[in-house]
Amino acid sequence: MPGLLRGVARTAVISGTATAVSNRVSRRQAGRWAQQDYEQQLAQQQAPPPAAAAPQPDADDMTGKIDQLKQLADLKAQGVLSEEEFEAQKRRVLA
Repeated sequence: MPGLLRGVARTAVISGTATAVSNRVSRRQAGRWAQQDYEQQLAQQQAPPPAAAAPQPDADDMTGKIDQLKQLADLKAQGVLSEEEFEAQKRRVLA
C-alpha cells in the first residue's frame, strides 16, 4: 500500500502544479489581450474620422461653375480684375 499512496500523492502534486501553471499562463495571456484591446480602442478614439468622399459634381453644379468662370473672364476682359485676382477666383470656383 505505501507504494500506491506514494504514486497517488505524486500524481496529485504534479496535477496541482500543472493546474497552477496553466492558470497563471491563462491569466497572463488574458491580461495581454486586454492590454491590446485597450490600446486599439485608444488608437481608434484618437484617430481622426475618415474623410468623406468628395461628391461627384452634377450637371447643375458644373453649369453654375461655368457661368461663374464666364463672369470672371468678362470682368478680367473689362479690366476690373487683374490676372492674379482672376487666377485666385478661378481656383476658388473650381475648388
